[in-house]
Amino acid sequence: MSTDITLVLGGARSGKSRYAEGLVTASPGPRVYIATAEIWDSEMADRVARHKEDRGPGWTTVEEPLDLPGALRRHAGAGTGVLVDCLTLWLSNLMMADADVPARSADLLAALAAVEGRVVLVSNEVGLGIVPDNALARRFRDHAGRLHQDIAAVAQRVAFVAAGLPLLLKGETP
Repeated sequence: MSTDITLVLGGARSGKSRYAEGLVTASPGPRVYIATAEIWDSEMADRVARHKEDRGPGWTTVEEPLDLPGALRRHAGAGTGVLVDCLTLWLSNLMMADADVPARSADLLAALAAVEGRVVLVSNEVGLGIVPDNALARRFRDHAGRLHQDIAAVAQRVAFVAAGLPLLLKGETP
């Protein structure tokens, strides 16, 4: 099996999602958007609706806040472009559900190794700021950092986006 994996990292409002969408839409074939966000309030509902409208037609949207590995196994395939947005929301959901984050992260890596097609994963880089002042935030930062390193190790490409500009850290522009 052959998977083309790209990890797109960046800060909040950096342009990482727009860049990731462009990577998926640049290839022919079906496009699947796996959304990990949970809608807790009207602001988030509006944000999700805006994102769907901005993507336009041609995307299948799958809402999956917890079983990201399962969603990848169900929806990725040869000729299909899958966009996962985003890993840090998925981690937050897992932590709030008191899930075994290392085990779920390992399951995600296994899913990435098993599926075919193009997979673009978006995540917030949270390790560039100050050390968080509470244990929960430090655990979150640590889980995110480990997950990013593990995915970067298996990805063909890793990009960091700031101010809408991608900096390729690994691999070549597709």
